[in-house]
Amino acid sequence: MRLLVVNPNTSQGITDRIAQAAQSAAQPGDRVTTLSAAFGPELIVTPEDGEEAARGVVATIRSQPDLPDAIVLASFGDTGAEAVRALWPDIPVIGIAEAAFETVRGIGGPFAIVTFAPEVAPPLRDKAIEHGVGAQLIRVAAHPEAIEGDPADVADALFKELVDLCHACERDGAKAIVMGGGPLAGLAARIAPLCDVPVIDGTVEALRHIRLRITAAAPLSKTGGVLP
Repeated sequence: MRLLVVNPNTSQGITDRIAQAAQSAAQPGDRVTTLSAAFGPELIVTPEDGEEAARGVVATIRSQPDLPDAIVLASFGDTGAEAVRALWPDIPVIGIAEAAFETVRGIGGPFAIVTFAPEVAPPLRDKAIEHGVGAQLIRVAAHPEAIEGDPADVADALFKELVDLCHACERDGAKAIVMGGGPLAGLAARIAPLCDVPVIDGTVEALRHIRLRITAAAPLSKTGGVLP
């Protein structure tokens, strides 16, 4: 599978984290390319940020010499999804929020979102509602201080605090926890062993779900196997 993962944020540090998470979910034979948006905000926070980032996402895809088999949009706004699907209707596209909430539906029961700053919490709640799982969402647990410095550093700098938030969500009755936001890509693998409920990484789930979609729709080769 030739997969293009686009980070709608322009922070290279966040893109590097997303790339590591994507590679952890890749299978033999996959070719995964992870890129930042061509231009836009370092970290998407406001609706205006999202609009500019969506244009940057489209520019990144247009710049590729060959189109991929599938595209993952690695921000929890699923930023640019509508435009990308309109421009390339034959290419499967999935956002990491879409993928995470698809997994939540499969698990069932109440869930929580854990994130790194209060300013990103309301959009995460709105996205859960948009994807039809708002009624299952018991809370968005955010670190109480506004983000400062390089957003790529928050996963390491706030690791203990984010683990504590996950444990608080477990006590509140969450049956699954979604790590909310591109800067937390890859963190679920570190936190999951410390929790008693599934901890969901949107990037990892995006690769899993897009693979299932491609496999379900893929034509067969002359030998009867699914084409890569």
